[in-house]
Amino acid sequence: MFLEDAIREYDFHCIAKGYTKKTMINKRQEYKQLKAFLEKKRGIQQLNSIHTDDLRAYIRFKQQAGLQPQSVETMAKMITAFFNWCISEEYLSENPMRKVEIPKVPKKMLEGFTAEEVFSMIQAFDYSSYQEARNKAIIAMLADCGLRAIEIRTLPFKNVGESSILIHGKGNKDRTAFISPALKKILIKYERMRKDYIKNKILKEDTYFLSYQLQGMAHSSLDKVVKLAGKRVGIEGKRVSPHTYRHYFALNTLLNGCDIYSLSRLLGHSSLTVTQTYLQSLTDDKLGEQANVSSPLMNIGRTKR
Repeated sequence: MFLEDAIREYDFHCIAKGYTKKTMINKRQEYKQLKAFLEKKRGIQQLNSIHTDDLRAYIRFKQQAGLQPQSVETMAKMITAFFNWCISEEYLSENPMRKVEIPKVPKKMLEGFTAEEVFSMIQAFDYSSYQEARNKAIIAMLADCGLRAIEIRTLPFKNVGESSILIHGKGNKDRTAFISPALKKILIKYERMRKDYIKNKILKEDTYFLSYQLQGMAHSSLDKVVKLAGKRVGIEGKRVSPHTYRHYFALNTLLNGCDIYSLSRLLGHSSLTVTQTYLQSLTDDKLGEQANVSSPLMNIGRTKR
């Protein structure tokens, strides 16, 4: 079987599985590069002619081209997934990536937001215009619900209820996010201004947060809102992005008593392993605070008072 034919079939398999447009673009780009390397550098066109050594050479080729360890790891996972699919379809009996060593990715400790910083960023916006109210609600929802960037950008208006939000998550999996009273107060004011803003206008998309074109926001637009919040309160030396709010939500939800299984569901993770990576930024100071709260002797003292 030609490698090109297998890749084409796998492409349709991934589409049927519901992978996002961005994921499909990345996959297609990677498999295109792999195919070109195997054909031009190794003289391989047949799927079953691919050997572990060929893939080791491809990894070295990418490293020499300047690809960072994190990108190499992501690339390797895509290639491994493709060959695992080939095995499931009985096109191969063994995954040639199985014995390919992948360079270790240095662990980078993400310095998250403090509660004071998050509060300040929410307060950095007011209700003087629709855009200001929208931005305030976006920052508040990111921090209080831990949504992914694409989830908040494409959130349908009808999915926001009185006390919960229906999220169409990664891999077409639905989950529920919950609206706290503090967030609800902000959303009520925002929805009132949104109603006035769209009066006598035709919506292109009825998303909860609207762009000036009356449709869902682009990723770059959301990123600008988040960075503006950080700029207004003078946050420096930290990555100010939608994903950092997701980390903030995960860490603080756990510290406030949520178990990791429930947290994993709230985040829409497919496994606890993914959730655990969000907790690597837990500092010794935070651990110390949590230890005092959960200390057996401290709690004995409270019950006797």
